[in-house]
Amino acid sequence: MPNQLATETSPYLQQHADNPVEWYPWGEQALRMAREQNKPILLSIGYSACHWCHVMAHESFEDESTAEVMNDLFINIKVDQEERPDLDKIYQTAHYMITQRNGGWPLTMFLNPENQIPFFGGTYFPDKPRHGLPSFKDLLQQVSGFYLNKSKDVAEQNQSLASALGDIYQQAEKSEIPGTIVLDMARSQLTQQFDETHGGFGHAPKFPHPTHIERLLRHWENSGRSDHQALEMAGLTLEKMALGGLYDQLGGGFSRYSTDELWMIPHFEKMLYDNGPLLALYSQASVATDNQLFQRIANETASWVMREMQAPQGGYFSTLDADSEGEEGKFYVWTPQETQQLLDEKEYAILSRRYGLDRKANFEGNWHLHAYEGLEELAENLNLGIDEVESTLNHARNKLLTHRSKRIWPGKDEKILTAWNGLMIKGMAIAARHLNKPEYADSATRALNFVKNSLWKNNRLLAISKDSKAHLNAYLDDYAFILDGILELLQTRWRSEDLDFALQLADVLIDQFEDKQHGGFYFTSDDHEQLIQRPKIYADEATPSGNGIVACSLARLGYLCGETRYIDAAEHCLQSASTPMKQAPAAHGSLLNALEEYLNPSEITILRGQSEAIESWQSLFNQNYKPSKLSFAIPADHPDLLESLANKQVHGDVVAYQCKGTSCSAPITRLDEFKEKHNLF
Repeated sequence: MPNQLATETSPYLQQHADNPVEWYPWGEQALRMAREQNKPILLSIGYSACHWCHVMAHESFEDESTAEVMNDLFINIKVDQEERPDLDKIYQTAHYMITQRNGGWPLTMFLNPENQIPFFGGTYFPDKPRHGLPSFKDLLQQVSGFYLNKSKDVAEQNQSLASALGDIYQQAEKSEIPGTIVLDMARSQLTQQFDETHGGFGHAPKFPHPTHIERLLRHWENSGRSDHQALEMAGLTLEKMALGGLYDQLGGGFSRYSTDELWMIPHFEKMLYDNGPLLALYSQASVATDNQLFQRIANETASWVMREMQAPQGGYFSTLDADSEGEEGKFYVWTPQETQQLLDEKEYAILSRRYGLDRKANFEGNWHLHAYEGLEELAENLNLGIDEVESTLNHARNKLLTHRSKRIWPGKDEKILTAWNGLMIKGMAIAARHLNKPEYADSATRALNFVKNSLWKNNRLLAISKDSKAHLNAYLDDYAFILDGILELLQTRWRSEDLDFALQLADVLIDQFEDKQHGGFYFTSDDHEQLIQRPKIYADEATPSGNGIVACSLARLGYLCGETRYIDAAEHCLQSASTPMKQAPAAHGSLLNALEEYLNPSEITILRGQSEAIESWQSLFNQNYKPSKLSFAIPADHPDLLESLANKQVHGDVVAYQCKGTSCSAPITRLDEFKEKHNLF
């Protein structure tokens, strides 16, 4: 008999609809039942591509005897972390405060039914005692007993935790915005964290940290390209990730993280929110360094997204699971025998040496492809020309990819998340510009059209679409990332209706999310469901900080359109974030980008004229890495422009208007002058 999750659209919740556990979605029905029956709430948060979520589900939630205990003692609520990031952020924070350990997924929290404040929590619990953890069934009995017999302790702990949760976002008066010293401090911190051998930051498990890499690239650019070490750190990290098992060497796209320091064995889930920023970074790095590897990785990643992750209606899907046929990574791994049967002798000789099939197995008796020998080394060792090695290797990779596509696929979470679509729209737009690939702009435009047509209702965004049903109030990140994506797409392909949409999003951000007293933006809107905390998050997490993206995007939009209230809101956000930026600069890369552009406003170029002429000039502009220089090509016959843009009139075939902050220089009508201005030689 299906439980209350059967009618939910989330694939993760649907995976639990036939559990013997009487699961409920988060909502008033379950919360009211818990209060009326005086049963603590067992809150379980996970997501569909989470390996350990599947393990705990199989061990405990599918077990009749465990389910019986859960149903007798608790009201059980299952939450998709990707649908309700607000709940996840709040209860991950509470978990840390209770346990003094970092959280993760599955997150298992036990809440007081009267106020939804947790009194105990953890992550994965096994079905039998191991690794110093009790069995889940024993734990359930102990937690229930504590709640029933120690009500005074529960109340005191709740009061203490509620106070601590409130103190996190206790606002001081707006502080003075810091200067460039915090940019230098972030640069220094990233050097200390940097792995000089394998690239990346910190130790295993190793995450890509796109905001760290972006900070290094921007620091190099803003040093007048004199900080070669910053470029080398960014370049080594991008290279090692691209050649490692973190990257899908056949199909393109990156997994969530590496389990080792070598980037060899990933946790095999592929997330849209990683691949959007990484696509942008590899595209930018390819023009910054003229690196063919980075260009190939960007093209392959964009192709993977369009091939496997874009819905027919235009939006981008969320994730690919780590598991297939119940085994992590099974879809991706190989044996030498299997590959020998698929390739000819020369193909196998090259591919096996390149990807380690001539070495010991590196993943549970199988081989996961990880680049060992370089192409020049292969050419020398096999006495072949490098072009022959490269073309043969590509042919062999395509053969394996074709064969792999016939395997049983990992599960795909086909919900379309507004925020993550914003990240990929931005990635596709940047890739389209720097790699001269209009099909990537087409892909981004289709995704944005889907957002406007399906996720924009009654002048507000919704967070999710699945099975043609859009629902849930959108969060800060939804507005922030879509706004940012639009500003990047407008630099690739001008559509006035997209600018109009950006202005509407900006207005909702200020009306519904801004802290008018202290500055900055809350994660939830003013009319959102009241929860035990209203987060205001400044640090980058797995995705960039919504506050950082908003501060940068509002300032850019304000200068583009001559709208001072957007610029003011961006400034107030930086004032409110002053202390966090000073305390941990490297953790606030997105805010540092906004700070950098506050201290030295973006240079905005408006190209007006005939389509072919302005596109030619913009194509030259896009050959360079200039993250703080924006270029918008608006055809002469484009109607209904804002006054600030309509004033930039057409003269001849093409004219460039260049503005920085609130001042503009004389129009440029000669190509040689335009090239000189932007160092386009």
